[in-house]
Amino acid sequence: MSMFKIFDIAGSGMSAQTLRLNLVASNMANADSVSSSTGETYRARQPIFAAQLQNAMQQNTGSSGVKVLGVVEDKSPLRMEHAPNHPMANEEGYIFKPNVNVVEEMANMMSASRSYQNNVEVANTAKQLMLQTLRLGE
Repeated sequence: MSMFKIFDIAGSGMSAQTLRLNLVASNMANADSVSSSTGETYRARQPIFAAQLQNAMQQNTGSSGVKVLGVVEDKSPLRMEHAPNHPMANEEGYIFKPNVNVVEEMANMMSASRSYQNNVEVANTAKQLMLQTLRLGE
């Protein structure tokens, strides 16, 4: 495995966590939005990641790191609230709120932030080790 692949791996991890942080921000920004129907209501979005380890150890041609498979909407039910005086209420007097759990989103934000920091540390440590290796020849 190439000595520089560590930067590719850490970079893919940072990219994945950046997407995760952006989705958390989007979910948090829409947590209090209101709609009059289930079809128009914002639904929480979550990223799907996969580890790329295809032939990474056996051959130099394989890639490794984190791959983003996509973004999916949370299938948990929307919050339905009876508010007949609300301007967005439907015929039965209900409004619909997103299925965003703010506590879960805060935990996701802290986890993604910490994972991003860990990948930065991996890249910095690899850089320092390479510099120390180069200094051995002095």
